[in-house]
Amino acid sequence: MEPHEVMRAVLKSTSAKQVASGMNLSLSLVYKWAEPPVEGAPSGSPLERVGQLVRISKDARVAQWVCEQADGFFIRNPQSLPTDRKLIPATNDIVQEFADMLAYIAQSSSDNVITPDEAKAIRRRWEELKRVTEGFVRAAESGTFGPPPAAPAK
Repeated sequence: MEPHEVMRAVLKSTSAKQVASGMNLSLSLVYKWAEPPVEGAPSGSPLERVGQLVRISKDARVAQWVCEQADGFFIRNPQSLPTDRKLIPATNDIVQEFADMLAYIAQSSSDNVITPDEAKAIRRRWEELKRVTEGFVRAAESGTFGPPPAAPAK
């Protein structure tokens, strides 16, 4: 979705007047953000600016911060999707990652305390599980685990 399309959708559920007032901006500027940009010229939309900042800095902390503002989290998409992986081993990878995380949680909580270092390790394992699962879902969506291609007729 393009930034102006996102803003147009947002302005259907949130008043442009409320946005303008809350950000101390003119109403016309907020409406401008919902218009397609003029060919070759950036609209100045805050969404475009955030996108530029992420692309220029190549730093996911910007995206993570934006996600946190919406009480969410950022998961980086896998760099490449598997093209020849079999479904059962890929499924087993996710189950194993989940089992490893749960085992670590059980071990960490055995003394009825989670230390800050243990919490960081749990977070790392959780982020890895989300990454592996996202790779699986994207591979499934792309047809990686579909039926094998038909053999050519002889």
